Amino acid sequence: MSDLLRDLWYFAATSRELQRGAMFRREILGEPVLLGRDDEGRAFALRDICPHRAVPLSAGRIEATNGVQTVECPYHGWRFGTQDGICKQIPSLVDGQPYEAGRIRVRHFPTHETNGIVLVFVSSDARVTGAPPPPPEFGLGDLVEPKFVIHRIFAATMDNAVVGLMDPAHVPYVHNQWWWRPPSSGRRLKEKRFVPRERGWAIERHAPSGNSLAYRMLFGGQVTTEISFMLPGFRWEVVDNPKSRLFTLTCLTPENETSTRITQVTYWKNAPLLDAVKPILIPAAREFLDQDGRMVDLQNEGLAYSPSMLWIDDIDVQAKWYLKLKREWTKSREEERDFVNPIEPTTLKWMS
Repeated sequence: MSDLLRDLWYFAATSRELQRGAMFRREILGEPVLLGRDDEGRAFALRDICPHRAVPLSAGRIEATNGVQTVECPYHGWRFGTQDGICKQIPSLVDGQPYEAGRIRVRHFPTHETNGIVLVFVSSDARVTGAPPPPPEFGLGDLVEPKFVIHRIFAATMDNAVVGLMDPAHVPYVHNQWWWRPPSSGRRLKEKRFVPRERGWAIERHAPSGNSLAYRMLFGGQVTTEISFMLPGFRWEVVDNPKSRLFTLTCLTPENETSTRITQVTYWKNAPLLDAVKPILIPAAREFLDQDGRMVDLQNEGLAYSPSMLWIDDIDVQAKWYLKLKREWTKSREEERDFVNPIEPTTLKWMS
């Protein structure tokens, strides 16, 4: 049985990736998913397999059928509604044949598009047609368009990717650039207050680490930051002062049991210096993800032997919380009840 969480919203694509009248395939939770934008400008997501002869629908085209936007299969021309997955037309049928196109459907994944990103809802029931629960709220506000987006595919399980994402102790060893955590800065005591939030937790607003040279260079004084995590795999960090705001949203989407897509979406407002150094920021952010990816590859060399991993307090408490949240989510689905966040407010300390 899959260990991947369902009945949740996942990041699927950026708005810019979905061009009007175009489609492409992306694997999400082991499902081939067709992502596209129909000729009316609406994002949509369907299972990318025609129920007739299993040809990928993404190889077809978008066409209007009796005033409805549909995807036409390239093999026999069957057409499916972009917004519901219901078959609207089977061209080969003749009068009197006992088939009703409207009784055939391809799985439809609800979508939500906001702030330049597109989320899809993956239900545990492939046949469900009701309205999904509300999508997650990240607090992006009027940050309408990302300044830049980068992504990488890690050869890692969703769990290992998430645990690596939230691990604070690796930064001075893996990300020890001179402008971020130079080796000369040494290790310092970190003490952070954590509080439960929805399906996750947050580090309460605080001043960035004293050796975060980049923040001081870009924002000046009065800078504070807040970091949040939410199931299934969203982490966002807000860095701001009374004048400027930087928002980094990192989204983890499992392609399957052993591969995870990492997408980092960066926004800012009223930060002219960030605009000026954007050509430098993009390769720097890519290098950050590449450094994590190289560590994932190294870790896989050890994981190939199925070792036990020793998690310690306080540095690995967030990893333990993540697994606790997963267990509670799964149990709440099985018992058909509301999710109850098991995290308690606490202060964690570590050297980094």
